Amino acid sequence: MSETLHVLVAACRHAQDIRKSRFLAQAAPVQSVEQAMAFLHEVADPAATHNCWAYRIGQDYRFNDDGEPGGTAGRPILQAIEGAGVDRVMVVVTRWYGGIKLGAGGLVRAYGGTAAECLRLAERVPLVAMARLTVHCPFADLALLKARCPGWQARIEHESFDAAGATLALELPADRLDEACDRIVDLTRGQARVRRPDDMPRD
Repeated sequence: MSETLHVLVAACRHAQDIRKSRFLAQAAPVQSVEQAMAFLHEVADPAATHNCWAYRIGQDYRFNDDGEPGGTAGRPILQAIEGAGVDRVMVVVTRWYGGIKLGAGGLVRAYGGTAAECLRLAERVPLVAMARLTVHCPFADLALLKARCPGWQARIEHESFDAAGATLALELPADRLDEACDRIVDLTRGQARVRRPDDMPRD
């Protein structure tokens, strides 16, 4: 597996025929188990012989053979995900049986190979570790700080107000965190209070 993990930009698919059986791999970027299961329900074909799948989201992973012999479908799909160095992804490989049995080794190659080719063809980008930052600033500095957020690649997740000013909950690349904290202090002349409730990168 490559050292730098990647995520898919968008859903993708790849189909191939193997000894008269049709295999269709469909992959999508996901942020949660709920999203992975929703994608499965969206693309699984009830009329197909099998809808086998695997997902990986950080340290969480799961796979399912959906009636194929144990270890011949779901695990090879997961191994394809790991081999491609992709994270936060759900891959579903659907099979329409064509009348010729492939045997255990043939199934492993068919499911794993179709999934691997789907991921190889997919558009993807490096996974960027993210961190969160909470900033409380006087009202007078709010517009300036919000205007500077794009320069730090920071996204405003939440905004709230109290009598003393505004609180911004920001998500930004972890490697921009120190720069952002320093600049916020400078821009507000030390008036802003900066907290790091979650300095760890999100997986």
